[in-house]
Amino acid sequence: MDYKTVDLTDHFVELIRCAATQLPQDMRQALSQAKGNEQPGSAAEGALDTILLNVEIAERDSTPICQDTGTPIFEVKYPVGFSTRRLSDQIRRAAVIATEKNYLRPNAVDSVTGANSGDNTGEDFPTIHFHEWDEDALHVDLLLKGGGCENVSTQYKLPDGSLGAGRDLEGVRRVVLDAVHKAQGQGCGPAVLGIAIGGDRGSGYIKSKQQLFRPLDDVNPDPQLAALEKRIYEEANQLGIGPMGFGGSTTVLGVKIAAQHRLPASYFVSVAYMCWANRRASLDVTFDQTGLEVQYA
Repeated sequence: MDYKTVDLTDHFVELIRCAATQLPQDMRQALSQAKGNEQPGSAAEGALDTILLNVEIAERDSTPICQDTGTPIFEVKYPVGFSTRRLSDQIRRAAVIATEKNYLRPNAVDSVTGANSGDNTGEDFPTIHFHEWDEDALHVDLLLKGGGCENVSTQYKLPDGSLGAGRDLEGVRRVVLDAVHKAQGQGCGPAVLGIAIGGDRGSGYIKSKQQLFRPLDDVNPDPQLAALEKRIYEEANQLGIGPMGFGGSTTVLGVKIAAQHRLPASYFVSVAYMCWANRRASLDVTFDQTGLEVQYA
């Protein structure tokens, strides 16, 4: 078998199914803990209870967790010699099949004509980022980014005089909390925040979404960013916005920050707001003389 030309379409379909129908375990645990932190009988507790029930039903019936199945964003690490064109074709074909199987709702709309392609493919849809690495294996991360939370994702340019935010980590803290406050219940919280400091406008948005793949319980290797993540998490949960904007003590479930180099003239802070349905899944494919070994997580 020529492993570099193997067809992985069916495995990409299963990856999409896992992401669309099964909420990651760390997210479930965080939602369960959040429910226990809310006042009994409150709207916040009720919202979280409904969310958790929905998660159970979606996994049991292998149906989408949310009717907005989101933009599929693939981060693909591939070995030297693999064809990214072939992988891209297989991923797009998998999106078509996943739509036929109702794991995805048809979401790809032509921005000029307004026509829906009907199969979740179109110009730059799905989104696929390729990264060549030295491992003799394929690793694929998939994020399904819903439209509601994408609408309240945002980007700031520092300094921001209206918020008293300068070009430093304190300025970053101020603008991120402002973004959470402005979102209120519109982003279907409780949220996970992916934040990128620096870069240009485009790379900042990409980097901020990549932070959403991080497990909720990981620790940032940069001590300053780890401290900032903890502080924003604590202060965001003091805003009183709560689940779905109903009030309460759980406004965010996690805060993940990365920093990039930037031009001296620019200091951007990009905030990727992710709803409670933080739908992410991964696929690992390793190759040996006997065939393929495939693992999903």
